[in-house]
Amino acid sequence: MDKSSIQEYQGKSLNGLLMIPILATIQLGVAYSVFNAGSKGLVGLAISLIILSVLIFIFWFGLFMVQPKVAKVFQLFGEYSGTVRESGLRWSNPFYTKQKVSLRIRNFESGKLKVNDNSGSPIEIAAVVVWEVVDSAEAIFEVDDYEDFVTVQSEAALRNMATSYSYDQHEDGDISLRSHPQKISESLRKEVQDRLGKAGVNVIEARISHLAYAPEIASAMLRRQQATAIIAARSQIVEGAVSMVDMALEKLSEKNIVELDEERKAAMVSNLLVVLCSDDNAQPIVNAGTIY
Repeated sequence: MDKSSIQEYQGKSLNGLLMIPILATIQLGVAYSVFNAGSKGLVGLAISLIILSVLIFIFWFGLFMVQPKVAKVFQLFGEYSGTVRESGLRWSNPFYTKQKVSLRIRNFESGKLKVNDNSGSPIEIAAVVVWEVVDSAEAIFEVDDYEDFVTVQSEAALRNMATSYSYDQHEDGDISLRSHPQKISESLRKEVQDRLGKAGVNVIEARISHLAYAPEIASAMLRRQQATAIIAARSQIVEGAVSMVDMALEKLSEKNIVELDEERKAAMVSNLLVVLCSDDNAQPIVNAGTIY
C-alpha cells in the first residue's frame, strides 16, 4: 500500500442518547442564569451567559444518526478526522462535515461488451460484480467517485480478461470462456480486485452473466460447433464399433463356433461396422442356405 494513501481509522464520537439530557440540562441552566443575571442588573454576566447559550445551541448540531452497515466520514476544514461505524444516535464535534458511505453489499451488472477473444473472434460478454466498501477513507479520498470507479474499472477488467481466453476449447486442457466457468469467474474476480483495491473496495464475486458470439459470425460458429460435435460423436461410435467387432471375432475363435477365412472375416467386419455405425436401423437379409 502506498504510504501516501489515506486509510480509515476510528473517529471520536459519543453516545447521542446520553448527550441529549446533558445538553438540555446545560441549556436550561444557562437560560435560567441569563434570566437571573438580567433581573439583578448584571449585564456583563448576562451577555457572557448568552454567548455560552449560543455555543450550547451549536453543540446540538453535533448529533447525527448512523444506520446499520453505514459509515460516516468526518472532515474538519478539509482534513480527514476519522470514521464512525457504530449505528444509532451519535454526537461529535459539530464543526465536522459528515459524509455517508454505504458498507452494504452491492451488485453491478455491466452492459453487453463486444470484444475479440484470444483467437480473434468477436464475442459479446457481460458480467455481474458483487462488491462492498471496506475502507471508507480510501473510497472517499483516493478516487473521485468510487461508484463510477467500480463501473469503469469492472468493465475494463472484463474486456482485458475476455481477450486472454478463447470462447471455445480448441484443445484438451485449454481453459476457455465457455468450458471453465468457475476458473474464469475466479480470474475475473482477481482482475477486478486488483483494479479496485486502491478505492477501498472488496470484490466478493464476479461472474459472467452473458456470453455469445457476435451476431455477424454467430451462424458460422454454430455450424462449426455442430460439425465438431458430429465429428466427436462419430469418433466415439467408430471406436466402440471396432471394439465390438474385435470382441465378436475373438469370441467366435475362442469357442470354435465357426471357422472363417480372411475373406469371410472381412465381409463380417464390413457388415458389423455398417450395422453399428449407420444412422438408420439396418435391414438384415437372412441367408437360408450355406455361407458358401
